[in-house]
Amino acid sequence: MIEAIIFDFGDVFINLNKKAFQEALHHIGITTWTNELEQANLQYELGKIDEIEFFSVVQQHSNTSDLQEIRKAWNSILGDFPLERLEFLQFLKGKYSLFLLSNTDQTHIDKFEHAVGQSFARDFYSCFEKVYFSFDIHLRKPDENAFKFVMNNHNLTPKKTLFIDDRAENTTTASNLGLLTWQLEVGKEDVTQLFDKNLL
Repeated sequence: MIEAIIFDFGDVFINLNKKAFQEALHHIGITTWTNELEQANLQYELGKIDEIEFFSVVQQHSNTSDLQEIRKAWNSILGDFPLERLEFLQFLKGKYSLFLLSNTDQTHIDKFEHAVGQSFARDFYSCFEKVYFSFDIHLRKPDENAFKFVMNNHNLTPKKTLFIDDRAENTTTASNLGLLTWQLEVGKEDVTQLFDKNLL
């Protein structure tokens, strides 16, 4: 019987607009996501460098030195957060121990909180016993240590814990650790359909 659920954030609760993101990157002159950019992004998501350090790397590959323009392009990936997903999460609260485990950075979280407003963000965060962002814990999926960090902190039993994410590499690691998993198919499935999956 499932007692705890660990959720991803992007494309599980908040929609990601990857087309708009690509267009925004092209607008500032980035047509190829290089290994240097990828490594800088990973370092930023792990909280090992700050926003200015990350954006300075992005700037070197772009056609602008305007940090506001770079920040706007970077945040363009963030889409809407349907209210019914928050309401579904509120329905689950109290019935299960809920946790959020997200690979993200400070820039995106600041933008999310500003976009939805303090009340919505507070209502969202309050559904979880604990929220884990990669830049805070210095661990990111699919590193098994990210999962172990959450599991150990709350004495979760793997076979009684469900992990929901849209990326196969993350659900594979979780499954290898003994968790029950749902790899959500973006555009075809919605987290609000959880009970239809017969996983609980």
